[in-house]
Amino acid sequence: MTEARIAEGQIAEGQIAEGQIAEGQITEGQIAVDDPAADDVLMLLGRHLALMRSISPPEDVHALDAAGLAEPAVTFFSYRRDGRLLAVGALKELGGGHGELKSMHTAEAARGRGIGKLMLTHIVQVARARGYRRLSLETGSMDAFRPARSLYEAAGFTYCDPFGDYRPSANSAFMTRQL
Repeated sequence: MTEARIAEGQIAEGQIAEGQIAEGQITEGQIAVDDPAADDVLMLLGRHLALMRSISPPEDVHALDAAGLAEPAVTFFSYRRDGRLLAVGALKELGGGHGELKSMHTAEAARGRGIGKLMLTHIVQVARARGYRRLSLETGSMDAFRPARSLYEAAGFTYCDPFGDYRPSANSAFMTRQL
């Protein structure tokens, strides 16, 4: 099992290569490969999908459900503290040294603590370790997605054209970064 342990704002050696998490934001927890069909994961994914469906039209909801996150090309991660699920994210292999960031979501009560940044940094590092040369993502273009876009911009992602099977949409923002 791949893990990153966090204690008192510190992360296991090599886990944060770009932009440290501010001291005190994260108290204790771990990122690990997880089962998208676990009960607590299904509940958090359900809230995530409900939120996406409340903001975006059906044709522009690209978040993966548990079955999509269990596909062989996808590695699903969770962030847990004291056994409690606080965030999820996934890395999908697209081929040709290209990966996609999928299903990033932090539980509402845990937002603003740097957990999303931690998850993003972890997934970028996993993509690098796998030899990916590029990591891309799709997120919403609406105001509700501004915090997510700001997180990705701060991590070095820039706007790009649609990639993979995506089509242009006024409701989507596509971003990428070289690794």
